[in-house]
Amino acid sequence: MENTLQHCLPFVRLFSLSSKEFSDKVRPYQKLFKRQSYEDLLSSYLDPYYEPGDSISLPRNIEIDGIIDSKIVNLNIVSIISRWIDKVDANCNFSYLRELYLPYKFQLLIRGSRDGFTPRNFHTLCDNKHNTVTFIKLKDSEEILGGYNPIIWMKFDSWDTNGALNYHNEHGPCFGKDLLIYTYEDSADIDFDLTEVFTDEYYEKSIREEGEFLMEDYEIFQIIKNK
Repeated sequence: MENTLQHCLPFVRLFSLSSKEFSDKVRPYQKLFKRQSYEDLLSSYLDPYYEPGDSISLPRNIEIDGIIDSKIVNLNIVSIISRWIDKVDANCNFSYLRELYLPYKFQLLIRGSRDGFTPRNFHTLCDNKHNTVTFIKLKDSEEILGGYNPIIWMKFDSWDTNGALNYHNEHGPCFGKDLLIYTYEDSADIDFDLTEVFTDEYYEKSIREEGEFLMEDYEIFQIIKNK
């Protein structure tokens, strides 16, 4: 049985099990696992800071109706972002794997491929909306960038919250100088040219290595607490 199951176990999302499921359904069969694989799994339940050597599969997607209408992200990402916003289980590396955290509905304000990519469209649909999340899909890549704005967007040339947010009439959503969406022409009616990332400008941790990137699409949502 051990030899047979070795071909199946890599496809089972064991790290997504609750503590009770692990205790009831895995622990009694520990002899069927390779020793190191079982030790990694056990350690993840005993030590919130433990990091296994192999990559771990996220939970499978569930229906997203009523939570978010997105062409860019799935519920796994929505759950992770919601945990970051609420600072939930910040010290546990595996909390996001074991249970989806979905306390918010994500109301779509703008999608570039649907509503246009100009600064004017962004400001018309997103200004004065508080608690918004931006997702940016990079072109020719699976990479997604973004940020959370707990206050509002507005047109005027200014900075807010010690430079964490950058407001500009001819820019899209800009998080300090660490993540910017803008047009070279400085026009509110020309599509965004670039997404640009800088390193350690105004945020404690870098978003990624700095550089200029083409954007395939972007979405901005206002998050609303579930009743």
